[in-house]
Amino acid sequence: MLHGLWSPGAGLMLWRGPHAELPELPEPLARVLRRRFRRHHTVQVPDAVGVRPERVPVLALAPPEAADVLLAVPDDAPGIAGDLRYLAHVARGVERWARAGRVVPELYRAEGHWWPRWRLLGGERQRAWLAELAAAMPPVQRYEGTPREVLDDFVAELTDAVVRDLLGDRDAAHPLLRALLRGEPYDGGNHKMATGLDAWRESLTVDEPELVLRLLEPEGDEEADLADDALWRLQVCLRTEGEAPTPILLHRTEARLLEIGVRKLGAAVAAYPRLRDLPTDPDSLDLLLPTAVVTDLVLHGARALQHAGIALLLPRAWAAVSPSLRVRVSSPPVPAAAEDRAVGMNEIVGYDWELALGDAVLTPDELTRLADTKGDLIRLRGQWVQADAAVLAQAARYVTQRNSEEEGTLGGLLAQLTEAERPPVPVEDVQASGWVGTLLDGTLEPTPVPPPPGLRAELRHYQQRGLDWLAFMSETGLGAVLADDMGLGKTLQLLALLAHERADTPTLLVCPMSVVGNWQREAARFVPDLRVHVHHGADRSRGDDLTAAVRESDLVVTTYSLLARDVEALGAQSWRRVVLDEAQHIKNAATAQARAARAIPAEHRVALTGTPVENRLDELRSILDFVNRGMLGSPQAFRARFAVPIEREHDEAAITRLRAVTSPFILRRVKTDPAVISDLPEKQEMTMRANLTVEQAALYRAVVDDMLKKIKDTEGMQRKGAVLSALTRLKQVCNHPAHFLGDGSGVLRRGRHRSGKLGLVEDILESVTADGERALLFTQFREFGELVVPYLEERFGTDVPFLHGGVPKARRDRMVERFQGPDGPPIMLLSLKAGGTGLNLTAANHVVHLDRWWNPAVENQATDRAFRIGQRRDVQVRKLVCVGTLEERIDAMISDKQELADLAIGTGERWITEMDTDQLHDLLTLGDEAVGE
Repeated sequence: MLHGLWSPGAGLMLWRGPHAELPELPEPLARVLRRRFRRHHTVQVPDAVGVRPERVPVLALAPPEAADVLLAVPDDAPGIAGDLRYLAHVARGVERWARAGRVVPELYRAEGHWWPRWRLLGGERQRAWLAELAAAMPPVQRYEGTPREVLDDFVAELTDAVVRDLLGDRDAAHPLLRALLRGEPYDGGNHKMATGLDAWRESLTVDEPELVLRLLEPEGDEEADLADDALWRLQVCLRTEGEAPTPILLHRTEARLLEIGVRKLGAAVAAYPRLRDLPTDPDSLDLLLPTAVVTDLVLHGARALQHAGIALLLPRAWAAVSPSLRVRVSSPPVPAAAEDRAVGMNEIVGYDWELALGDAVLTPDELTRLADTKGDLIRLRGQWVQADAAVLAQAARYVTQRNSEEEGTLGGLLAQLTEAERPPVPVEDVQASGWVGTLLDGTLEPTPVPPPPGLRAELRHYQQRGLDWLAFMSETGLGAVLADDMGLGKTLQLLALLAHERADTPTLLVCPMSVVGNWQREAARFVPDLRVHVHHGADRSRGDDLTAAVRESDLVVTTYSLLARDVEALGAQSWRRVVLDEAQHIKNAATAQARAARAIPAEHRVALTGTPVENRLDELRSILDFVNRGMLGSPQAFRARFAVPIEREHDEAAITRLRAVTSPFILRRVKTDPAVISDLPEKQEMTMRANLTVEQAALYRAVVDDMLKKIKDTEGMQRKGAVLSALTRLKQVCNHPAHFLGDGSGVLRRGRHRSGKLGLVEDILESVTADGERALLFTQFREFGELVVPYLEERFGTDVPFLHGGVPKARRDRMVERFQGPDGPPIMLLSLKAGGTGLNLTAANHVVHLDRWWNPAVENQATDRAFRIGQRRDVQVRKLVCVGTLEERIDAMISDKQELADLAIGTGERWITEMDTDQLHDLLTLGDEAVGE
């Protein structure tokens, strides 16, 4: 006998019983049976008692071929087992439905693609047909799953194959129809389209009337509170296509329709169990609902019923609304700070908090009445309104309490909007008049600043806009964060502000040591009459000498380390302004540098940074807390209100609130925006992969094995330490064996590279230098740079400067100046941290990241040493990774995280230490393709 079995996910399985001698069969069945039965499958065969499993050779057929075979099985041919006849019977039924046009397309997601396919239309007749088939399913088939699960999978797969065969080989212009006809994925698919096709299919099932539940409101005074014992009628109706819903009356509805109504009402109760055990109307199927059930029906039951395909009609005058808070802020047309620039965040403004239900702002009388109501369902202005009474009462008290304060300050308003204890309902709208209104809603147009006297530069349009904004923020005493992309000229904009203002007291500028010389040079170039004093070095001014030097200067430049060390002396001086360059240096609010920056008294504060958020949103809070003290609350409150909801839950509402509060104080432009800068060349980024050498691969495996052995029975900090140590060592192995071993051994062995990565670097530099161009190489390891520099100098016959944290300031400045010169060296090596910020190295148009950092923002800062204003050539950025290693997997993970890069990228390497041992093994184990030939 020839048997058949449908296995979900595997297709049709054909197998022969023992000593089966089959008669002559029609094509294509005969053709298929001439193949070898290569695969094996376990089937349940009859035994003396019950059934027993038996492993048999099978022939597996995919759905298209299975459809051809099953439709060719004769009704009365001998040698065909009942299980195969059953499948053939189902296939012929599917074909009949298809020829009758009772099929529609659907869209489903699988294997990372959207696939269109044909499916049965559905409806009562098809459901009855499937129910009969499930009951008649042969016992041998039931061991593949429940009868309905197996049948649904079989019918779904076969329907698509049968319809496509009936349509034949044809093409279509529309890509969706073309994919449907060919059985190919559709690139334009999405959830909305899939849902739309499902809704269209459901609208076509006209075999029987659909169930409609219609909620009827109780009679009573329109504006009165609803009585606790009031009952709402949930009318049970049937609706035929094109007709109005008809109530089901027990003694006047024909038996067939009554049976349909009872069955479908049972499905509604199953979908929404709160309809069970409710009072009923004796003359109909209608249910009588208490107010509490009505409230839950609208909030939760409506969605459950919708998912079950059951329509729910609410009274016309109905609104299930959420309460929200609104703030109306009044301020003078011109800030008082324009006359007294010390006002700033202390500017006096008036508040008016409002409570709204939907779009309706409540009057005081309505607020009082609704706050006292006991139920969640009331009538308001002729409309049924559903809202949580307890929340309404809390919101009313919240509004009353805040409106009792006649006036406050701008800083006080921001503190209320960001306080740790959230309002009882969301604040959805803040509207302000006067200058505060233009500041908060983003329509601020500062008065244009005339060309500053003594400024020897022509400002680009966006730099002029930056100067106007900085001048406005300075005049109003509001702290500002100029967060322009690297290379857009933040230095020039700040110098232009100083030239415009010409204040009696100087500005204190704090920056990394690596850019102190850059500030000196840029000030001398653009504002030569600006008096600049550098507070740095062992012989720096102290005591009265410092006071005299500050008094005689317009700009005092110092470093972050000296700011923390000399905070008392610097805090005793009179400052017009404190400016932090590369302000991400205070991203940790608890460090001595951050505390010192906040401790220096000044009339105005400015932060300059191209990356206001590198790793966590706490960094943004720290920077804004420097420029406007307390505007985002305490670190704990900020984490609870913003950081956790955004970083962990991607809470869009929290993101919107944070942007609304912070955007007035941050000016952010990116150089890839053509509206900002149109003459900057292109930046081409690419990941280049190198194979490990045999020596590298052996060292890599040894490090992974050693780490897995160490962490096997360890926990806590000891385990994390072992993982972090292994990560560092694996990076070193990927760079070069000598880097990992630290044994002073040579770069080459017998004239061949010991590192696949260094061999790739050599190929890149050979091409760059041959074209007469220059390259910047970045590494996070100083010792690797010291290993590579002598080799590159010998290989290319040129000096290769290496800028790292141990290079003194004077030598660093000479290094940069020489590289930028017309006869500068073609190659410069930099450590990622020391050379990643504040430098202008546009003589290079190639950037090579020798080893990947965990945070792309840090790499981008380094890249921007070359990709900035002044660059005239396209910049090529190459990021090197070793194939099959940790580097390649981390590169893929970082790419996947780019969606969140503007807000919060993962926190460095620490997340890797939280992986379990199996995850670490999968992440770190060397791939088979890692070693080159």
